[in-house]
Amino acid sequence: MSQKFIPLSVPNLKGRELEYVTHAVKTEWVSTGGPYVNEFEEKTATYVNSKGAVSCQNGTAGLHIALQVCGVTKDDEVIVPTLTFIAAVNPVKYIGAEPVFMDCDDSLAIDTNKLLEFCKNECRLVDGRLINKKTKKHIRAVLVVHVFGNMADMEKIMEIADEFNLQVVEDATEAIGTYYTKGKYKDRHAGTIGNVGVYSYNGNKIITTGGGGMIVSDDDKLLKRAKHLTTQAKSDEIYYTHDEIGYNYRMTNLQAALGLAQLEQLEDFIKTKKNNYELYKEKIKDIAGLSLLEFKDNTRSNYWFYALNIDKEYPLNRDEVIKYLSSKKVQARPIWGLINEQKPYLNNQTYKIKKAKQYLEHIVNIPCSSNLTKEDILYIVECLKKPK
Repeated sequence: MSQKFIPLSVPNLKGRELEYVTHAVKTEWVSTGGPYVNEFEEKTATYVNSKGAVSCQNGTAGLHIALQVCGVTKDDEVIVPTLTFIAAVNPVKYIGAEPVFMDCDDSLAIDTNKLLEFCKNECRLVDGRLINKKTKKHIRAVLVVHVFGNMADMEKIMEIADEFNLQVVEDATEAIGTYYTKGKYKDRHAGTIGNVGVYSYNGNKIITTGGGGMIVSDDDKLLKRAKHLTTQAKSDEIYYTHDEIGYNYRMTNLQAALGLAQLEQLEDFIKTKKNNYELYKEKIKDIAGLSLLEFKDNTRSNYWFYALNIDKEYPLNRDEVIKYLSSKKVQARPIWGLINEQKPYLNNQTYKIKKAKQYLEHIVNIPCSSNLTKEDILYIVECLKKPK
């Protein structure tokens, strides 16, 4: 029998998804007005312990709205990581603002030492506004990405934000279910520490609605404006009066029905993904030149993606590993191309990008679905032991 294909990250739809979606269809509530939308928002807010949640069409839309409700305008700049998916940064440009690119640390999240250094040495505070010495623009916010479910250093980020009067937008699109277990923010979930957080339910995420996203905050005013903007900025529901430019960003009832069933299984998915990560780690540790990137020990991670680090001792480089695994019917991928090197961002300011370049050359993501079996993992490890 030929080896089955092992995908990188696919949905696990073994709960009550069909039941809830069927109910939505039978009751004919399939668009944005159905009751599942409100219920999904409420249960998400309860799960992450935020004051409220506002659904949207995807994580990108959520970040677009999050930046707006934090006051980012076309005259501003936003500090962003260069090592992330481009959808985290594009919303800055949707508004007409400009990103300033920051390096990563060993968790692959934004380097807080360089962030502080940049704010102190390359900027100045003028009447409570952080002004970039080079561009003379106001830096309004920092956009933090919790990469692969690993929490960024939110303690230091919030200290920096307080010192330099920055808004903090958390891109927690990969990190629903991740929270601190120690320290100042003990029990606080990724996405709930900054001014606004955003989750994604794309098909490859730990839970999915097919597409879809969620905005969370503890600020009632920000939540209210987010809801207003995502529903076409109607100031009068009956007479279709609109007081600003809004967006058709609301999640559908069908998506929310799927999301509710997924949310019910999230803790089980995390347990499975943690166990799979530990099995991979145990089996890979004796392969010279390979290691799995660690998740921080002061957090309970959701273990979304597994990052395989390849050093010079291993006989294959990053691209050769991906090609080799593909020949064995195992899907793997490189980490994202650095955003400051992408064509639309070549002219944007960067600050001491070094570590991100190194990780770009050495990281490969390997299969991590919550329905991955022990046999799948052992097969993948066996392949990695005997590269040809």
